[in-house]
Amino acid sequence: MIEIPKFTGTKAENYQLCVKQVEAMIAGEPNFIANISNISALLNQALTDINWVGFYLYEEVSNQLVLGPFQGLPACIRIPLGRGVCGSAAAEQRTYLVQNVHDFPGHIACDAASNSEIVIPIVHNGKLLGVLDVDSPSLARFDTVDQQYLEQVVTILKASLQ
Repeated sequence: MIEIPKFTGTKAENYQLCVKQVEAMIAGEPNFIANISNISALLNQALTDINWVGFYLYEEVSNQLVLGPFQGLPACIRIPLGRGVCGSAAAEQRTYLVQNVHDFPGHIACDAASNSEIVIPIVHNGKLLGVLDVDSPSLARFDTVDQQYLEQVVTILKASLQ
């Protein structure tokens, strides 16, 4: 198996490079699934101390999030809005930065190794499209630097939509 090298700069430097790569990678590509697939792979390479990164997509007919492209172990397929970190972030359409998922009411343990999580909703033209979800086996892995740059990645993704 080929080991894909991780980025080697500071957290901010890695994110700055990642943001530039996301911009270049999805420029002119309107296909949402292709873009979020590549973003998942790129974030998996850029971020350290994570065990899952990917997207859950909003399915209006069921009012649930459904598993989309990701990097990591198999995950929960469906998450009701308002349930767990992902469902809460989607329902409230705001970023959730959770230092200890075991203290989060209604946490859904898709991977028992996850201890902290950040979830950024993807809302375009007032419509919920889904969420970007990143998990870590470490407690308190995510901070406002992660939030700032991951929200920037989602903004770039939304700009690619037509």
